[in-house]
Amino acid sequence: MLTKQNLLATLAGFAVMFVLGYVIWGFATVEFFEAHTLNDIMKDPPEMLLLAVSNIIAVFALSSIYGKWARGVHNASQGFKFGIWVGIFTGLGLGLLNQSTTEVIDMYGQLVEAILEIVFYGIIGIVISLVYKATAPKATAS
Repeated sequence: MLTKQNLLATLAGFAVMFVLGYVIWGFATVEFFEAHTLNDIMKDPPEMLLLAVSNIIAVFALSSIYGKWARGVHNASQGFKFGIWVGIFTGLGLGLLNQSTTEVIDMYGQLVEAILEIVFYGIIGIVISLVYKATAPKATAS
């Protein structure tokens, strides 16, 4: 679990998750989600240190799971597939669960959120897989 591959994938994944998350949800889609928000419960400003810690924990978990899931096959396609499943879990599974129990966002906003999460986690999966590939132990010639 605390391997060089996992730790480096966690660091790279964290950097991408933190920056890409800001670009998507903190910049590019702000107006869209404001228009589809039913009850605004956002902190303004957000607690950035806690946000960063949560990203590190999330990416460490994703990287650890990916390391077991990939079974030594590390490429962009494999990473994207892994990330898509994570995005389906969070965006559709948990998103629709929240949609059925809360009044935070309308259904159209939730479906857009699900698509964004599937793509977002697909990209994170690619980053994790490429770091695993780049840091894989090299086979020795016999």
